[in-house]
This record gives sequence, C-alpha cells and structure tokens, in this order.
Amino acid sequence: MAKANLIILYVADPLASVSFYSKLLDKEPLVSFPTFSSLELQDGFVLGLWAQDTVAPEPSKTGNRSELAFMVKDEEAVRAHYEKWKGAGLTIAQELTKMDFGPTFVALDPDGHRLRVCLFDD
Repeated sequence: MAKANLIILYVADPLASVSFYSKLLDKEPLVSFPTFSSLELQDGFVLGLWAQDTVAPEPSKTGNRSELAFMVKDEEAVRAHYEKWKGAGLTIAQELTKMDFGPTFVALDPDGHRLRVCLFDD
C-alpha cells in the first residue's frame, strides 16, 4: 500500500524557499536543487518545494485554498511560535486569536502559502 508522506508547495524559487523553511523549522534540507528542494518535517513526512514554472502538468493559477498546519501541545506553545515567527519577520495574515478549536494564528511564507499554528487534541 502506498504511504502518503509528501506535501508539495509550488514556489517561485525552491532554493530560497528551502532556506526559509530550514531557518523557520531549524532543519537541514534533504535535497536542494534549482527546481526542487525538500526537507523532512517529522517522522518521514516531507515538505517538497517545486519551482512553479516547471510543474507538469501545469497547475491552475487560482486561489490560496490550503494551509500547512503545525499542531502544538498547548496554548503557551502557540503563543511562543507566534512571537518567534513574528519576531523573525514573517507576515502575519491572522493575528493570534481564539477560534472554535482553540488559539491559533496564520503566517505566510515568501510565496504567500498559509502556515497555521494550532493545538492538537491528544
């Protein structure tokens, strides 16, 4: 059976994006090429960064309809990520707020992809 272990974001510059995510997550890239770079997020789950002008078949150009969510253990961890990411100069699309599922915020990567931090439920 196939294992879902890779999410790919289409980006303008994979080398710049892998540098951004390496600093953000304090992780080294698995591979780093001009058209595709990647790094492991956790337990074999990989984030791929593919040059949007080389993706085949060509993706649609519409909308920002997804988020990469980073789930943390408690409200203090959400707040700590918020302060760290805001302090690092990330654009904050949604300030730290409480929603039905708890405290959360949304930051943006250099290509405008949404990065949400929120709680996970044990």
